[in-house]
Amino acid sequence: MTDPISKRVTELKPSGIRKFFDIVNEMKDAISLGVGEPDFDTPWHIRDEGIYSLEKGRTFYTSNAGLKELRKEIVKYVAGSQGVEYDPLHEVLITVGGSEAIDLACRALLDPGDEVIVPEPSYVSYIPCTIMAGGKPVVINLKEENEFRLKPGELEAAITDKTKLLVLPYPNNPTGAIMEREDLRKLVDIIIKNDIYVISDEIYAELSYKEKHVSIITFPGMKERTIYINGFSKAYAMTGWRLGYALAPENICAQMTKLHQFCIMCAPTTSQYAAVEALRHGENDVREMRDAYNERRRFLMNEFKEMGLKCFEPYGAFYVFPSIKEFGMSSEEFCTELLKSKKVAVVPGTAFGECGEGFVRISYAYSIENLKIALSRIKEFISELRDKRVAP
Repeated sequence: MTDPISKRVTELKPSGIRKFFDIVNEMKDAISLGVGEPDFDTPWHIRDEGIYSLEKGRTFYTSNAGLKELRKEIVKYVAGSQGVEYDPLHEVLITVGGSEAIDLACRALLDPGDEVIVPEPSYVSYIPCTIMAGGKPVVINLKEENEFRLKPGELEAAITDKTKLLVLPYPNNPTGAIMEREDLRKLVDIIIKNDIYVISDEIYAELSYKEKHVSIITFPGMKERTIYINGFSKAYAMTGWRLGYALAPENICAQMTKLHQFCIMCAPTTSQYAAVEALRHGENDVREMRDAYNERRRFLMNEFKEMGLKCFEPYGAFYVFPSIKEFGMSSEEFCTELLKSKKVAVVPGTAFGECGEGFVRISYAYSIENLKIALSRIKEFISELRDKRVAP
């Protein structure tokens, strides 16, 4: 046996996000605006609950599906935010982050050759999870002029008789795009008519700045064909706690739980107890962090306007996705030169799909102080690029 590694694995492209940040870690005075991680500490009362659970010796396995207490709180949260009721015993699964929920949903639903529609630019896991489950990704290239929203004509054009799943990644990473109620309404009839299931990744649901986030599960007929995915990393600054969840029809949730049972057993017990506290008493924390992110969002948009850098206004998550097409450089080249010359790391748009070419992702999950320093360096860099273009 000359090559023991699975071809399916070796053919997967590595994440395009990490490359620049491995360099940043070795570069003095560099500023990273790339990692999608809140700069806030997990609120103290949530950490304290995790500590208390350890002090009480709660170091056992929970049930495979997760603490019943946590599942009940999740159901209460979704009913309060979206007005949709779930059964906490049969329609909720606690996972190791939202990423595990995406993987489980793909493996539970896909047979070889089933097609999964993935709007891009989007989070890096959807296509690899589709491929590892034996499915075939079908990419829709979202357009800046549509504010990177998924349009009904685009969806209809991508559907074939092999289409099984649609990924709805909103609020969106990397663009910050959102889908409002009317946007979703236009997709529902198409989804139901074509008997398509939906993975709705709503990990940034609480970070929506224009209006309250609306889920596709709120439309008649959609709860029955949607795997709703959310978690605690972004809204509660709990990235390292590794905790997410999926809500799905009982028959789908049962199969996802079976897979979870074999590969994970259960999500971290300490994290689950902390998450109960987050849902019960974390509303003010979420509001404070959302307000801080919104202030930073407005600051970046104003800075881009002053430096003449084109960027549509995002209303979700904590990313902006400015266009760098005017400079005649690839996204990779732009990010590489920016890092080398100004010690600022941002992510090439192509890390999130080929249609991300000509854009870069900038995270504003950083302090205003760091953002001001980084933006001043970016402004210098852009000015120098423009000077080179007009030089004789």
